[in-house]
Amino acid sequence: MNENENQNFKCVNCERTAQEVPLVPIVHKHGQAHICPQCLPILIHQPQRLVGKLAGAESLEPHEH
Repeated sequence: MNENENQNFKCVNCERTAQEVPLVPIVHKHGQAHICPQCLPILIHQPQRLVGKLAGAESLEPHEH
């Protein structure tokens, strides 16, 4: 992957780019997205907050404590 392709990636939650923060790819049956380490706990504990931002988020269950 070249630098220009990397510039197009944004965190699905906060929308910061790969130029600003590291991004982790998310691969799901609904496609692919990226999330930054700071927003990763939202995906794990409060996925309902990603509805409308991440395809299929409405079907995700939060982690049980």
